[in-house]
Amino acid sequence: MYVPNIITITRLFLVPVIIWLIVAEKPFTAFVVFLVAGLTDAIDGFLARRFGWQTELGAYLDAIADKALLMSVYVALGFYGHLPAWLVILVFSRDMLIIGAVMLGWLLDRTMPLHPHLISKANTALQIGLAVLVLAERGLALGWGDYIAVFVWVTGATTALSAIVYLVTWLRHMARYDIDDRRRKAGEQTGNAL
Repeated sequence: MYVPNIITITRLFLVPVIIWLIVAEKPFTAFVVFLVAGLTDAIDGFLARRFGWQTELGAYLDAIADKALLMSVYVALGFYGHLPAWLVILVFSRDMLIIGAVMLGWLLDRTMPLHPHLISKANTALQIGLAVLVLAERGLALGWGDYIAVFVWVTGATTALSAIVYLVTWLRHMARYDIDDRRRKAGEQTGNAL
């Protein structure tokens, strides 16, 4: 197993630690551990690219670790009223849409390569940034309430847009299979008629 995968697995183990720190009302420590988790994401990506240690397992582990971290932190922050419920539901629903679409494609043997769109990358960055801001505000009392309010709406808008873009891309991908199936069946029927 390559070093980036081990680092990614470490990030997965940090998820329950961060959630416990939020629940235990230790916001500064939660903020610091969240930053460490973010740093592990940057390090494993750098090492994978720099040394050619990119693997399919690593790509899936990285996506799982990112989703687990963000969704868990958003749910915990939403539960304690530090993020609005509508945003938590939107973020959670978008990720469930993506996971469900990937699983359905896999079950139908119509897997779609995971290549995030620019809007999805921007959305992930905004979601992480918002989590950092909220945890920093809770842990350091910086007085950033107004900035956080704006960040909430921008993050919500990009989350919705990202979900729509992913859904359209997935539907087009699935439709191509349907067209290919019809063409293949039409070819088989023509062959049988001859």
